[in-house]
Amino acid sequence: MSDKEFALHDVVEMKKQHPCGENRWQIIRMGMDIRIKCLGCQHSVMLPRKEFLKKMKRVLERAST
Repeated sequence: MSDKEFALHDVVEMKKQHPCGENRWQIIRMGMDIRIKCLGCQHSVMLPRKEFLKKMKRVLERAST
């Protein structure tokens, strides 16, 4: 379950690709909802936390602390 641990500004991989072809997303807001930004086209999407946990595949890069 450690793959599901994430923090603000981490780069995550989602199960489905974005229409622009990129599969890397940066977490830019956390709370009850999580906002992620596509690193390909800079489009941002807000998802409920439960839906985000279901759609997230793994953390690719940890944010520097």
